[in-house]
Amino acid sequence: MATNLEIFEASKKLIPGGVNSPVRSFRSVGGTPYIVERGKGSYVYDVEGKRYIDYVQSYGAVILGHADSRVTRAICEAAENGTTYGAPTEGELRLAEIITDRVQGAEMVRLTSSGTEATMTALRIARGFTGRDKVVKFDGCYHGHSDSLLAAAGSGVANLGLADSVGVPASAVQSTLVLPYNVVPELDETVAAVFVEPVAANMGLVPPVEGFLEGLRVECDRVGAILIFDEVITGFRIGFSGADGVFGVRADLYTYGKVIGGGLPIGAVAGRTDVMSVLAPVGPVYQAGTLSGNPIATAAGTTVLSLLDEASYMMLEGRAKYLTDGLYKVISEADLPVQVQRFGPLLSVFFSDEPVVDHVSARKSVANGIFRHFFHAMLARGVALPPGPYEAYFPGLAHSWDDIDRTIDIASAAAKEASERHAGSL
Repeated sequence: MATNLEIFEASKKLIPGGVNSPVRSFRSVGGTPYIVERGKGSYVYDVEGKRYIDYVQSYGAVILGHADSRVTRAICEAAENGTTYGAPTEGELRLAEIITDRVQGAEMVRLTSSGTEATMTALRIARGFTGRDKVVKFDGCYHGHSDSLLAAAGSGVANLGLADSVGVPASAVQSTLVLPYNVVPELDETVAAVFVEPVAANMGLVPPVEGFLEGLRVECDRVGAILIFDEVITGFRIGFSGADGVFGVRADLYTYGKVIGGGLPIGAVAGRTDVMSVLAPVGPVYQAGTLSGNPIATAAGTTVLSLLDEASYMMLEGRAKYLTDGLYKVISEADLPVQVQRFGPLLSVFFSDEPVVDHVSARKSVANGIFRHFFHAMLARGVALPPGPYEAYFPGLAHSWDDIDRTIDIASAAAKEASERHAGSL
């Protein structure tokens, strides 16, 4: 039986850094990644046979739990008919119908193969519709790895200690204006779009302050800019209709991924009919994808969304609140500075004396280095957290109350160990 270390070392010879997405490398926490062999419900199992209570859940793509039988059955049934056609399918229509039925501001949908493709497309639509070039984004918000949006992007980039990325020319971001999150900017008529995570989840979990999203809507209306909600993480995770339903603020465009694919690769742009109609073949804005609207992904996503009702979101929030309160209690008892920030079913732990409201305060909370001690102490005891201090945690419907109680008990011991290790490093 190969070990985690043996597989990781072999992978590094063929795959840059041994991983196909940088945060998986454990670079920000150190050590060797666990190599997943399989998952079931709230658990993942590594190649050495160790079981972990999993709060990564594919960074939010899994909401019902790993290998849910209803989803895997839908995937198998779809695959038996074929895996891709390069032609329209009824499954694309069914998924679009669910999205537009749930989200008032979503009148039309274009499916893509990833969240990054969705955000790239949304920006191109906004520029094509307005005839303007400038885009406003917020420090610490991640909108995929396309050149023009990979500026002060938080999450994986922040976990690597990089401000942006080598290989992105200055010309690609010269029309990108990066501003502080949770502060409503004054816009002008050169702005094509304002891109925002309605609940920031790529600098840790940072909710919007009162009036922030409402203020963005007013400013965009004032200057004729397109307001884009990046809901790749929050879409159909924080509520039945996502941010549209939770906040009552309607965007012009929305981007989706993760939950809508049922664990398979997918993305989507949705929005007003007049704005979406600039897309080819109706309008002059080109976008295409061989695997867009893949029949297996649409089958999985449609199944997941059909199983998520209002009661599901009440259950998710209740479990997340219980976990949040429990983590805060036991970490505080270990004499560590802590903020456990939650919005709906999303949460994250900041080792800070003060609430985190933006990327500056998020970076400050990470600078003390406590997170890596806590992460490894949790992992050693069988709880897998996202391996970076700027990530959200994803308790899902498969997490039982026993899972959550066990997580809190483990966190008590892990926090004491982290406190001792931190004190020893000073």
